[in-house]
Amino acid sequence: MSILVTRPHPDNEATADNLRARGHVVLLAPVLKFEPVAFHDEGEAGYGAVIVTSANAIRAVAPQLRDLGLLELPLFAVGEHTASAALDAGFGEVIVAGGDAAALRDKVVQSARDKVLKKKSTLLYLAGADLSRDLGGELGAEGFNVVTQTTYRMAPVKHLPREVCEGFAAHGVEAVLHYSRRSARAFLDAARDEGVEISALAIPQCCLSETVAGVLRDAGASQVLVAATPDENALFDTLERALRTRLA
Repeated sequence: MSILVTRPHPDNEATADNLRARGHVVLLAPVLKFEPVAFHDEGEAGYGAVIVTSANAIRAVAPQLRDLGLLELPLFAVGEHTASAALDAGFGEVIVAGGDAAALRDKVVQSARDKVLKKKSTLLYLAGADLSRDLGGELGAEGFNVVTQTTYRMAPVKHLPREVCEGFAAHGVEAVLHYSRRSARAFLDAARDEGVEISALAIPQCCLSETVAGVLRDAGASQVLVAATPDENALFDTLERALRTRLA
């Protein structure tokens, strides 16, 4: 029996390694494909900090960061994974939020209250093409000027790998891990196109957040579990709970 990981490459490889270390067999079906978007910035805004909600936003512009003078700025990262990517890219000061955009917004606002960041600072938001919430607008309402630059997009993959479809047909998949609302939707579309939607939704769907879970519930999944906190370790704990329930 296998655990299906829908997370895009390359992050899915690290997830697979962690799951295998826990004794699981893993199937990979990255349902979104990373595509960098050309990034141009004249640097005239005089940014006070960078904010990032995905490691992909950093990967997309990593070769340009030094020339743009961004590495000298403090960076606010949505969570530990994104913070790690920022440190790898060369940022020296990385402030880590609690794992979602709301926590990132609150961390920025609190930093201004603590006078770590100037209240009227202009923030550079390195973002994806599809945003789950208007973080720039929310920070704007708090007195910040936010410049949003799209650095990447995640394009849906039309088909699931053959071994994944065969796994669903043979009832060989124990659970599915979902990391974002967009990837959950892409997974459902691909499963529907492949004719395995019923089998795919009949097993536990383990989701990083309630926002992700809503997509699966709306599609008719009856076993939808949500991580206690929006991080991978909590998601793995949710998976173990789902598997114990199935064995009970």
